[in-house]
Amino acid sequence: MTAALAAELAGRLTAGDVILLSGPIGAGKTHFARHLIQARLLMDNAPVEDVPSPTFTLVQTYDTGSAEIWHADLYRLTHPDEIEELGLIDAFESSICLVEWPDRLGDLRPEGALSLDFSTNPDDTNPDLRRLNASWSDPRWTEVLEGLLDD
Repeated sequence: MTAALAAELAGRLTAGDVILLSGPIGAGKTHFARHLIQARLLMDNAPVEDVPSPTFTLVQTYDTGSAEIWHADLYRLTHPDEIEELGLIDAFESSICLVEWPDRLGDLRPEGALSLDFSTNPDDTNPDLRRLNASWSDPRWTEVLEGLLDD
């Protein structure tokens, strides 16, 4: 279900869209980002490529032909000043950005971003089940997400 949601959302994104992916390790942030990126590459007839976790590189970029996608993992950052060195602030305006561990952004967190908070199944009856909470302040996201998320 996470992969299907990511694939459906991929075609609705435009340059300047920022998605903040929160949740504990193993909750599905990278899985979601990987499927979104690969779906968008397919949609834009770009060569599909491996989408590794950017845990060690901090940022991976992908050119789909119609948009540039930045996938960032800020887990290893210790201060928001390091974010500016990555070029991420400029990418927020010109690219589709998927940001894992957005709590590291501090005051640099984009106001119009879509926040997706992933969590694992708390009762362990199905360890593959994930919960997803979405929040946003920019009314554009209501339109983008129409039909994708249940209340």
